[in-house]
Amino acid sequence: MKYVIVGAGLSGLTIAERIANQLNEEVLIIEKRNHIGGNIYDFYEDGILIQKYGPHIFHTNEKIVYEYLSEFTEWLDYEHHVLSNVDGKLVPMPICIDTLNALYDLDLDEESMKKWIEEHKEDIDEIKSSEDVVLKNAGRDIYNKLFKNYTQKQWGTSAANLDPSVISRIPFRFNHDTRYFEDTYQGMPKEGFTKMCEKMIDNDKIKVVLNTDYKDYLKDIEYDTLIYTGPIDYFYSYKYGELLYRCLNFVYEVLDEDSYQEVGVVNYPNHPYFTRITEFKKLTMQDVEGKTAIMKEYPGFNGELCYPYPTQEYLDKFQQYKKEMDKEENVIFAGRLAQYKYYNMDLVVKNALEIFETQIKKNH
Repeated sequence: MKYVIVGAGLSGLTIAERIANQLNEEVLIIEKRNHIGGNIYDFYEDGILIQKYGPHIFHTNEKIVYEYLSEFTEWLDYEHHVLSNVDGKLVPMPICIDTLNALYDLDLDEESMKKWIEEHKEDIDEIKSSEDVVLKNAGRDIYNKLFKNYTQKQWGTSAANLDPSVISRIPFRFNHDTRYFEDTYQGMPKEGFTKMCEKMIDNDKIKVVLNTDYKDYLKDIEYDTLIYTGPIDYFYSYKYGELLYRCLNFVYEVLDEDSYQEVGVVNYPNHPYFTRITEFKKLTMQDVEGKTAIMKEYPGFNGELCYPYPTQEYLDKFQQYKKEMDKEENVIFAGRLAQYKYYNMDLVVKNALEIFETQIKKNH
């Protein structure tokens, strides 16, 4: 066997598809879960398509990624809208003119919003944390109502302890655009993400083994190149200790009603336990009468590994592993778990395509 891939998430599947279809080589994928697709895996229950690991919406400005995935799916025209339940009101997120108007019963336009922000934001010379980002852009009350408790729940620590990049990912707008994403290409796969993933590896040269730890399976297999997409600390048997991830636990239920909430996702920044509720029919635009499915998300340090922990302690610990990674000659590391970096879905694919072109195809 020339190529072995550990992990059947988007990184592994993209690289496997390229190896099989571009290089005409056989490739073995080993996956510890009982399904392909990683965290974008979805399944049907009572006719409703449910995303097992929380809401995933495709959005990108990368034309190459959009065109690549379009080979394996048609797209539903969907633009994501999120509301936050604050003080008994549902207000748009990210923050825009409509957010302030709804939250404070105002009638702002672009110019008066800028004036309002100037009057409420705090004067911070140097942005050192995610808390600083919000205080400088929107002020203390916005921070307390929409960000403080949500961030504490999501990360298990104050925004004051988190790198500025964590909250900087959330846009801030002086207009009426209530879409969560502004990307050029947005949508949902017409038949779901799992169907898209199945089509990606619909090639006799690709073999998938599920429910399997690669360390056990590879004992008796010879291969030339290993592409590893799993947790990097596990690859090195926790040589420098465990890396920390913020995890999510998902609780879904099917309800005997047509509709549960106004939009696909409603945030609950000040609820004591869960962060948001997703109603999947609003994402997939399915016409299922009399039933709907919702999911609540509970963050913690046990559950599905979702976000590398953005503190200097663990970034430094990763750098110890990175030095070992750089010494490997027949191992390629891809994806968020192996690179200990948070990627949106589109950047996972972009990264995998670049790895194929620069590290695999080039050396084939």
